[in-house]
Amino acid sequence: MERRSFLRGAVIGGTAAAFGGTLMRGAAYAAPAQPGPGPYGALGAADANGIQLPGGFTSRVIARSGQKVGSTAYTWHNAPDGGACFADGTGWIYVSNSEITPGGGASAVKFSSTGAITGAYRILSNTRQNCAGGRTPWNTWLSCEEVSLGYVYETDPFGVNAAVRRDAMGRFKHEAAAADPVRKVVYLTEDETNGCLYRFVPTTWGDLSSGTLQVLKAGTATSGSFTWATVPDPDGSPTYTRDQVSGAKRFSGGEGCHYANDTVWFTTKGDNRLWQLNLTNNTYELAYDDSLVTGGTAPLTGVDNVTGSSSGDLFVAEDGGNMEICVITPDDVVAPFLRINGHSGSEICGPAFSPDGKRLYFSSQRGTTGSSSGGITYEVTGPFRA
Repeated sequence: MERRSFLRGAVIGGTAAAFGGTLMRGAAYAAPAQPGPGPYGALGAADANGIQLPGGFTSRVIARSGQKVGSTAYTWHNAPDGGACFADGTGWIYVSNSEITPGGGASAVKFSSTGAITGAYRILSNTRQNCAGGRTPWNTWLSCEEVSLGYVYETDPFGVNAAVRRDAMGRFKHEAAAADPVRKVVYLTEDETNGCLYRFVPTTWGDLSSGTLQVLKAGTATSGSFTWATVPDPDGSPTYTRDQVSGAKRFSGGEGCHYANDTVWFTTKGDNRLWQLNLTNNTYELAYDDSLVTGGTAPLTGVDNVTGSSSGDLFVAEDGGNMEICVITPDDVVAPFLRINGHSGSEICGPAFSPDGKRLYFSSQRGTTGSSSGGITYEVTGPFRA
């Protein structure tokens, strides 16, 4: 596999700021990412929160399902899932979905410039099984329903504007979304065993009220070229969106999705793969496949949410596995970054970096109890490479 380049930048105020161009590697691997020494070293002993981290990193609990967030009056939702961070003056906001039915929705936590919790509130209510989603360049959060004929809701992380259902983005078992400001589209994954990858082309960039839903067409191989075809009926009834276009490529359980520097990465849980779309030449390939790991045990299994750091590292959360967040470097090395102990009935969700790239937020959806009421949301602080 050849990873062409990565964005060396940080998401600041909803835009990607470049820090020194692209990161190129000298030689291409003959296969997807392989295990090796991670950039942060080996994991240490579990801390007081049960998290194993590399040297120099620390963790804290931000919120627990059913309990007040910090000193606020707001009770954190059950089953925290997908999330993202947004700049807020000198501080920032972390939003998190709630993957329950009925109820669902999403909540937000506000932080000061020092990381102190200053507020928490609801930004979406009365929806179904809100799993993942994605942030937009205009600072909204797309919260996606992971149910058959589910919707995408556009929400306001700042808690000012009411959430809006975006019907034009299609009705299917939504998972994650990733905005591409270059092509002015939003990529969407579908959590079905025979699901597809979509993109939504808004009529006007920045306004998701109308536009065209398209599906990726490609061969059955794990690499090749692709095209996009319009989905005739985004409403998905009576024919599901994934069954409307002949030649639409099937993916086994679409999960996380991340865009940076003319590249889209997305995960499929049915086969433990991370896929890569090279948008400059319309080709796709495998960035990781646990069945293709050579010389040892695959460090990353149960692939789920994915995000990126300013260094170009990808951080992939596990649903099950060893309850790890693994890092995949621009040199195609995969290694554990952290491990949560004692949460065997849970999954890691919602990894997202603060705007300055110094803090990583994520949740254990069901915590130590294995129940949606046992969710825990964390923050990890340390010397993330820039």
